[in-house]
Amino acid sequence: MSTLPIRVYGDPVLSQVTKVVDDIDGRIAALADSMIETMYEAPGVGLAANQIGVQKRLFVYDKGDGPVVVINPVIVETDGEWTYEEGCLSVPGLSWEITRANAVHLTGFDLDGRVIDVETDEFEGRIFQHEMDHLDGVLLVERLDDDQRREARKLLRQRRWSLGRDPDGLGQLLGE
Repeated sequence: MSTLPIRVYGDPVLSQVTKVVDDIDGRIAALADSMIETMYEAPGVGLAANQIGVQKRLFVYDKGDGPVVVINPVIVETDGEWTYEEGCLSVPGLSWEITRANAVHLTGFDLDGRVIDVETDEFEGRIFQHEMDHLDGVLLVERLDDDQRREARKLLRQRRWSLGRDPDGLGQLLGE
């Protein structure tokens, strides 16, 4: 296993919809192991495959009970609302209050090809929705309201300028 570089805001791979995993094999297991190590090293509670540049439909997470791998996840149903401060490994160091569904019903597969069927709420439900957004090419900043989005752009510009360069192509993304 090894840690992998996490793609950050501005990387075009993060805005692409991922592809279904056709075969759950040793390569997928090795990828999941590296993703788990990367998630812990970051540190984070979830990581989608495209955040490390792999366009496969899987994510890993750990809500505190040990790592879980979810392959080809689908959110079947949601209910209610819950607002909570949310950050993202692909937008490091920034977080915002985001309103998402409170209750979530998720299905998918584990590394042995067994069906995963989870009904949960609050924190774990938020993890599912956040990682599913990644797999669908949606970043956290796209969930912000207009005022939050303006503030996010300001912060991201300041970060870029403080580095004295545009390593992530943020200028182009921000319309500069």
